[in-house]
This record gives sequence, structure tokens and C-alpha cells, in this order.
Amino acid sequence: MAEIDLSAVFDAIPVGCAVLTPDLRYAMVNRTYEQLSGHPRERLMGRHFYEMFPGGPAGRGVTEVRASLERVARERETDIMPLQRYDIEPADRPGVYEERYWSIRNAPLLGPDGTVIAVIHRVEEVTSYILQLRAEQPPEARVEAVQAELFARTRELQEVNQRLHRAREEEHRATAAMRDALRRQQQAVADTSHDLRGPLAGLQTRLELALADPEADSRAILHAALDDAGRLGRIVSDLLELARLEAGVPISAETVDLTRLVEDELAGRDPDAGVTTRLKRGLTVEGSAVRLARLLHNLVSNAERHAESRVEVLLDRSGDHAVLEVVDDGPGIPAGEREAVFRRFYRRPDARSSEPEGTGLGLAIARQIADAHRGTLHVADRPSGTCMVLRLPLRDG
Repeated sequence: MAEIDLSAVFDAIPVGCAVLTPDLRYAMVNRTYEQLSGHPRERLMGRHFYEMFPGGPAGRGVTEVRASLERVARERETDIMPLQRYDIEPADRPGVYEERYWSIRNAPLLGPDGTVIAVIHRVEEVTSYILQLRAEQPPEARVEAVQAELFARTRELQEVNQRLHRAREEEHRATAAMRDALRRQQQAVADTSHDLRGPLAGLQTRLELALADPEADSRAILHAALDDAGRLGRIVSDLLELARLEAGVPISAETVDLTRLVEDELAGRDPDAGVTTRLKRGLTVEGSAVRLARLLHNLVSNAERHAESRVEVLLDRSGDHAVLEVVDDGPGIPAGEREAVFRRFYRRPDARSSEPEGTGLGLAIARQIADAHRGTLHVADRPSGTCMVLRLPLRDG
């Protein structure tokens, strides 16, 4: 069998074909496309599609064609367009646009990794068909009626096509959300198993020791076992709280005096590090006082664990938000870990050494509580120490 020159086949295809880069510049055209466009390929190569074919002085058809090409490049799916009017400017008559009608099909060319490396733009001119309709139907009103009906049907097809694309986009988003939820669930199960293994193993070891050695100090063993059980209880409690928050269970809506809540929380603490405050009065938010108190407790506890000598709690107003800052003078958090600290069970080495019994869930719960109150929680950029910044929308009025 003789070897086939595929480039020659492409050039000889009796339908106009162009290969466009993902940013819609010409990379290749065949002879038929040259004839239809009225431009030699040397003039087309490297030029942007809309630079060569702006669609006439009124831009007829340009919106639909642009949307189709960009949709194909973005969604990696073929798009068959309904009949389009897209006027052409002949190369030998600049500024003059001829009425043209086209049947257009755009398709993605995918690389080995599934990304779009080119868009295949296939066009077939149907102007002669439209002109034939006009010639074969002498009564003017009838010709106009046929044209109107033809365009009405094609517009209906285009609307259906657009609805299908929107439905497909919604399906892609829903699928991506489900995959993300599954990934997070799998990670949560793995993290939970890892963190529960420690206290469970300790509890089992202590009980085995008590059974194997009748002379062992049973009281000390029971106290140690009680500590392990307490840690298990704290982990399970925190996991249940995270599950409720991530499930979007509605929070109780009440007016919370944020200034008083901060004062009450700090009044009941006996921290090793000195805590200083600077609180603006009269800041109220909508939400759950219990959960906001837990958020504050987690932030202050985290600051106390890492502080060398000082913790500051600052509350002020910024526009229509209350801004709470919890600052410590500890070693700080490297920029690359400032989001990681809000992941469940994430614990930096210094945290594990300073509080080996911690669950690693405190900041994850704090972030979820902030989200549930339409707020944000992040680590601010600062040269030393750590500054946790909570922003909550103020109560209207």
C-alpha cells in the first residue's frame, strides 16, 4: 500500500478547514479555506481569527462564533453551530463586506495529557443555498417568510445548544464538587485513623500490662488509661463538631456582643503567658455565642502554646466588619504553612513537643466556625511571631 501524505489530504479536503492555536491564532489552513476566506495562507498564519474576520461593520455572527471557539478551547468538546451569517471583506475590496452564510463546526485537538493543543475550525459556505431560496421564490413576502423561518429554527437550535452547554457545565461543577468531597472524606478517615491509633494503642498497652503483671501499680495504670480515654473523647468530640460545621448545619442566630464575649472568655483563663487586650466597644455580630467563644478559645489557646512571654488580643472595626487579632511573640509560622495549619490534624513539630496531647483540630474548627458566620480566618504576614486575624460581618443597624 502506497504511503499517504496526510498533509496533502488535509490540503485537498473539499471543506474549509483551519487549525487554530488555543488562543485562536491561525496555525494551518487548507486550500478550500483560503478560497472561502479570500486570503492566502501566508497572510493568515499567526494572525488572530478576529483580526482577519471581524464579522463585518456590525460584527454580525462574531459573538456566536467567538463563544463557540472559546467554549471548545475551554470545555474540550465539539460544538456544531447553527446557520450563521458572517460577512466577509474581500482582500481586493477593503472596507466592503459581502453577505455570507456558513455552516460551522468547531472541535478540540487534545494532547497526550488531555489538554487542548489546537482547535479545528471547519466551515462550509451555504450562501448559494440562501440565494437560491430567494431566486426560486419570486413573491418577496414568501422569500422573507422562508428566511425568517429558517433563521428562527436555527436560533432555536442555538438556544437549545447553549442550554445543553450550561447543563454540562453544571454537571462538571457538581462532579468536581463530589470528587472534592470524596477526597476530603477519604483524607479525614485516614487522618482520624492515624490520630486515634496513638491513644488506642496506649490504652491497650496499659490494660495488657495490668493483666500481665499482678504487682503493677494499678492506680497509676488506671490514671494513664483515663488520660488516654480522655484524649480519645476530645478527638471524637472535635470530629463531631467539624462534621456538623462541614455539613452546614444551621447555626443559632442571636445578637452577640463581641467585645463582651472576648472579655468573658479571657476572664476565665489562667494563662502562663501574659495576655494584654485592646478592645473597641459596641461591636455586635449575628451568630452563635457558644461557637464564637469556642473559636476565640482555640485561637488564644494556640497563641499561649507558642508564645514566649506575651499574647495580645485586639478587637477593632474595619468598614462593616469586626476584626479580631490574636498575636503571640513565638517563633511564628513560615509562609508556606500558613494555610496548612487550618487542616485537620496538622501539627507543626514545635506544637507536638509543647503539647503532645493536642488533637490538631483546634484551628480547623476555628476556620469552619468563621466560615459558618460568613467570616474569614487567616494568618497575617508579619516579621516575627504569629497573628491570627478573624473578620466577621457586623450586625446591621
